Amino acid sequence: FEADATHHFFAEAINATGVRVFRAPSGTDMSRQLLPLALKGLTRGQEHLLVLGRQNAIERVAAFLVEMSERQGGLRQVELPMSRNDIGDYLGLTIETVSRVFTRLKEKGVIRLLSLRSIEILKRDTLLAMGE
Repeated sequence: FEADATHHFFAEAINATGVRVFRAPSGTDMSRQLLPLALKGLTRGQEHLLVLGRQNAIERVAAFLVEMSERQGGLRQVELPMSRNDIGDYLGLTIETVSRVFTRLKEKGVIRLLSLRSIEILKRDTLLAMGE
């Protein structure tokens, strides 16, 4: 949703992605359908900026894990679509910090590490509180 012909940002798919094109009948105003999508994207962007600007490392990772769980239907077992390095880039942290936080959350019994890309949330309420 760029305002001009120059794109200042890009997006990179982190898992299998498809594109579907819908042809609108001539004279149809699609702005009513696009506005809610644009506003949802803007809200997510604003929330992400707040995470980066106001939260410490544990809070950032906790909020990220809650978000990933919610995007997957609120499941306890969460598949992580990114490597630790990519999570760090997304959250403004180093890979070492992300790994330390995962270990700390595991030691506190908040999560269980199932694999490099899969965790189980053991204490959802604690994780939610940490991410606020």
